[in-house]
Amino acid sequence: MKIAIVTETFLPSTDGVVTRLTEAIKYLRNMEHDVLVIAPDLGVYEYEGAVVKGVKTTTMPFYRYKKFSLPQKRVKEIIEEYDPDIVHVVNPALVGASGVLYAAKLGYPLVASYHTHVPKYLDYYKIYKPLKPVFWSYFKFLHNKADLNLCTSEAVRKELKERDFYNMKLWVRGVDIKKYHPSYINESMRNRLSDGNPNEKLLLYVGRLAIEKEIHKLKPLLESREDIRLAIVGDGPAREELEKTFHGTNTVFTGFLHGEELSQAFASADAFVFPSITETLGLVILEAMASGLPVIAAKSGPTMEQIEDGKTGLLFENENLESMFQSVNKLDNEIKLQELKQNARKEAEKFSWTKPSEQLLDFYKETLKLYEQKENDTKHII
Repeated sequence: MKIAIVTETFLPSTDGVVTRLTEAIKYLRNMEHDVLVIAPDLGVYEYEGAVVKGVKTTTMPFYRYKKFSLPQKRVKEIIEEYDPDIVHVVNPALVGASGVLYAAKLGYPLVASYHTHVPKYLDYYKIYKPLKPVFWSYFKFLHNKADLNLCTSEAVRKELKERDFYNMKLWVRGVDIKKYHPSYINESMRNRLSDGNPNEKLLLYVGRLAIEKEIHKLKPLLESREDIRLAIVGDGPAREELEKTFHGTNTVFTGFLHGEELSQAFASADAFVFPSITETLGLVILEAMASGLPVIAAKSGPTMEQIEDGKTGLLFENENLESMFQSVNKLDNEIKLQELKQNARKEAEKFSWTKPSEQLLDFYKETLKLYEQKENDTKHII
């Protein structure tokens, strides 16, 4: 099968979307399928035998932290030249919109996958919030041109279905249980993350530093307990503001960590904190659990799907400081903490990237059948 993947983000960027996509590409290439990736030109032109066609990038005035590719005709030229059996557009918004519209116009079977709750993000940007209905209409317009749509949590699938997104299917989660493992615990890394205080409770956050991630909500916790340390791993447009917010607290900002250093960071903490309620999944939750960390998270559909409160992690009511404090205080019981750690790892071991990658190939085959049926129905009507 010849598969063209159009994506808003790809290597060398690192996030949950890129991780899921690269794991899928590895599987597809191992199954001897031909894969072409159309992505913003960031200097990567091959991955696991898949050709990566970079397209022109630009810096957006409202988000200077990373480069994006705008809609462009070059996408059409690449698709036509490659002549795929199927097109998969990952997170259609900008260049992905070109992927959707040209695939539909040229008559290729089309899969689209929804990974980022952009309309919900607008709640955190007052100047853009009035545009929220417009954004929902725009994303529904793009996704409803696809023969089949995917999303990464049941809660989001239900929400999109209620908003009349067409033919939504759940693309299950996965994690690399070898890369993220308790055995990566490292004394030097714990010292670094705890600013030289390894005997105090160490909480970890890993991810993009942006307003909608709601990391600022953790500050009162640090102000209420001097024996807790917070390590924030990652970077993003809100980093400078967050460093000001957390100034004077027991907080360490590391910037991005990669490879073994990232594995060590996960395994060397006591618990993972996840304050956001805007995620469509939150892949880092499963990465933390695979590393043997219980996850302390604000309640939302996707977090409640992944975390069993009191068993693999601790859930608190969003915007409720007392609820968050109570959850964190449970870590003081060392026996309970070790039980949570063991349970988290056991839960993560149920998942790997094999199942979601196999499932994606099945979705491609299903899409080809749907497209063929649609073509036959159209001919019959004519």
